[in-house]
Amino acid sequence: MEDLYSQVTARIVAELEEGRLPWVQPWDNSFVLAGFPRNAGSGRPYSGINILILWQALFDGEYTAQRWLTFKQAEALGGHVRKGERGVTVCYADRFTPKDARGGDGGAGTEADASSGSGDEVRKVAFLKRFTVFNVAQCDGLPDHLYEAEDREQRFDLVTIPEAEALIAASGANIAIGSPNACYRPRADRIEVPLQAAFIEPINYYRTVLHELGHWTGHPSRLDRDQTGGFGTASYGREELVAELCSAFTCAALGIVPTVRHADYIACWLEVLKNDNRAIFRAASQASKAADYLLAFRPSADAAVGAGEVA
Repeated sequence: MEDLYSQVTARIVAELEEGRLPWVQPWDNSFVLAGFPRNAGSGRPYSGINILILWQALFDGEYTAQRWLTFKQAEALGGHVRKGERGVTVCYADRFTPKDARGGDGGAGTEADASSGSGDEVRKVAFLKRFTVFNVAQCDGLPDHLYEAEDREQRFDLVTIPEAEALIAASGANIAIGSPNACYRPRADRIEVPLQAAFIEPINYYRTVLHELGHWTGHPSRLDRDQTGGFGTASYGREELVAELCSAFTCAALGIVPTVRHADYIACWLEVLKNDNRAIFRAASQASKAADYLLAFRPSADAAVGAGEVA
């Protein structure tokens, strides 16, 4: 488990030290489409840190579809992974109750199971499972439809994106448009953003609003994250990382491809990541939950990020 935390963190730290945002980098290339990586068999979207892992693999492999399978899943669909192909490690987080804590056999159990019996809360231990997945482009013999390139419209420079506007309006967030800076004020529960005309490239207005809405989801009345840290503190850096990833995830779901490389907080993020090799896992999980919260406001909210798959 520690090896996986360290490996993923080290890779992201290396990208940040080069001045790149690994969760934005795939959008630099025409062969990468907006949207989320999904399991090719079930259609379920991956979540949390797995989005970042698979986006990077998509970029490196220059694949045209965000569909992934395990070795056994490829065989179950009548195909196989080609000899010599290297897979990508993704993870699944869960909790189990130790045998001695249950007074019998241990097991994953549900929260209800864990609290049954004496009524006292039973200690549950987190664990991480690893899976190796392959892009469908690394497989032969799969059903034809799994090889089709994904046809998803991307919006690069449109001034108005109706789906994004509808989400923003439906959220009911208090947004003051026309401020000199972009920020979220937790005490007032208010977002402030410049006019869209103030952005050199208008599409980046939406990236900024969605970043601030990411902060907005952390209010105690919503997802209740720690937003008390001052600028330059570790807690401040963690919250900025969550909001940044939330914006990236939400933009992907809406087909928005920002051009800005918002690197203002890279130094702060680096300090957080170097001091805690689990920080990016936690931030990605919280960002998935924040993006799901926002995407639920879409008129057709049917493709959430799948928060909860990864801790």
